[in-house]
Amino acid sequence: MDPVSDAGAVRSGTLKNMSRRNSTANLTEAAPLFAALGDQTRLNLVSRLCSEGPLSIVRLSEGTDITRQAITKHLRALAGAGLVRHTRQGRERIWEAEPRRILRARQCLEQISKQWDTAAERLQAFLEERP
Repeated sequence: MDPVSDAGAVRSGTLKNMSRRNSTANLTEAAPLFAALGDQTRLNLVSRLCSEGPLSIVRLSEGTDITRQAITKHLRALAGAGLVRHTRQGRERIWEAEPRRILRARQCLEQISKQWDTAAERLQAFLEERP
């Protein structure tokens, strides 16, 4: 056995394990974000805030069958996941999307996509090796 080769293999294995741990930690960190977006109403609220910009609860509830109290509850859940934030303008709260957190969600989805692509490539290579 070549000690230099063995050291490289150990380092390579360590780097892969560290990468997996970081990947798992990143996805674990993103779990509350995806849990918040798992509700259709919340997803619609984030979509509106992204497309229309900052809106009050009154504006967010217009054209829906959802009460302002329910909208507020959903917005608080989204705020807890870091997806939206609010500012006060007089007596109203104006809600807006948190772009950094939404970008983080996109990055996590891209990471998951790459992992699935890699797994599919490995499976394809394995199947092509078989007679």
